[in-house]
Amino acid sequence: MKNKRAAALMAAFLLLLCAVSLLSLTAPEKSKNGYIADIYQDGNLTMSISLADETETRTLLLRAGNGGKNEIEIRPGSIGVISADCPDKICVRQGFISDSRLPVTCLPNRLVIQLRPADDDSSADTLTY
Repeated sequence: MKNKRAAALMAAFLLLLCAVSLLSLTAPEKSKNGYIADIYQDGNLTMSISLADETETRTLLLRAGNGGKNEIEIRPGSIGVISADCPDKICVRQGFISDSRLPVTCLPNRLVIQLRPADDDSSADTLTY
């Protein structure tokens, strides 16, 4: 009986430890000063936009080297692709992002929009290291 009880307690502890670890890894980085949207086209940083400084909604039209187009909407605190001429339109269906969890990507047009905390002075992706 003692062995079964000890094994059950150990399994419960390990399950709790795994759950806490998973939550801490998937939670977005919190930023006191908002986020900066880094927009990459063909692997090059095209522009950086502070979403905390945006006061009204505006749109940008980006043209890819292959002739493709993406229309990006910038809102206070979020950014997303609202139209694209790529065949699958996954970038449009992804919606707007407002934290650093996942970037918006349009692979046919080689576009990546990635958020980073405004209080972070580097533009490098932490996954690169």
